[in-house]
Amino acid sequence: MLLRLLCLGILLLVPRLCLAGEPSDEPPAGCRLESWNDVERWRDWNSQSPRAANWVEEKSRYRSNREVWRWYDRLYLSVRDGKVLTLADCSFDDNTHYYEYLRYDEPGGFHVVHLWRYEAHDYLLVMRNTGKIYTVGGLPLWSPDGTRFAYAVCTPPDGTTDRGDAEIGIMRVVDDVPTMEAKAAMPCHAQDCKLEWEDDATVSATCEDSAASGGKPWLMRLTRSDFGWASKTSND
Repeated sequence: MLLRLLCLGILLLVPRLCLAGEPSDEPPAGCRLESWNDVERWRDWNSQSPRAANWVEEKSRYRSNREVWRWYDRLYLSVRDGKVLTLADCSFDDNTHYYEYLRYDEPGGFHVVHLWRYEAHDYLLVMRNTGKIYTVGGLPLWSPDGTRFAYAVCTPPDGTTDRGDAEIGIMRVVDDVPTMEAKAAMPCHAQDCKLEWEDDATVSATCEDSAASGGKPWLMRLTRSDFGWASKTSND
């Protein structure tokens, strides 16, 4: 099959950087306990939750970090000047969600927390110096020199098409604010794309394609020069 190139152009000759999005005013709150039945449900969930096994695994990620701690459905993160940020799970109302601590990223100065919702999930970047929270779609992957990170996320087909859309982003932290340097899109199927930094100025993303399209993966390579980021996408 001949190589098909979808040139997304010399994208991102970005005249100025843009924010990843305004920080959340506050993270999703814990469940509202409006009756004693709610209290009993909350108590039963915390004592018998299948998440308890995840809490054991999660603890292994912050065991050596005294600035992170969990008590049942509450995750506590230290913020500069002795302040504390509390993230509360909710198990039984329309706002069902839970948090899973992943790691502290020293280059960016932020904690990475996985926020799970019903049929959706995001990654929260909790800035240690400010306590502000920024949301990205994929897990940050740092460049070898630690100056910027990339992420990738695939939004699966919605039933009206066989093809989903993947977002590939490259960001760096400026004055405690995650800032977008480049963003591009390409087709995907159902799984998030695989990222790899080839060097400090080149990142490649590989996304699955659907069987209906031959099942061959899409490959995007983003390369940085003095003029910005350029991308090239292929599927062969």
